[in-house]
Amino acid sequence: MQMVNIGFGNLISAAHLIAVISPDSAPSKRLVQNARDQEFLIDATHGKKTRSLMIMDSGHVVLSSFTTETIGSRLGAAEEVTEED
Repeated sequence: MQMVNIGFGNLISAAHLIAVISPDSAPSKRLVQNARDQEFLIDATHGKKTRSLMIMDSGHVVLSSFTTETIGSRLGAAEEVTEED
């Protein structure tokens, strides 16, 4: 199982990640609010500004202070390591 660092020592499983999206749009904000209401929100920002949302296959929404580009590049690096194995 490949784990990806999403900041501040927090890791998520790349296999369970569906999407990494920007938190700025109205649908993203509704998604965060719905996840908070249903207790499916995981805040991994440590009080910093939210710069990306990760949607997991379990329905959880994970907030990160890393940009979507940073998470994407780390996912790309994780896939390269997996392909080499």
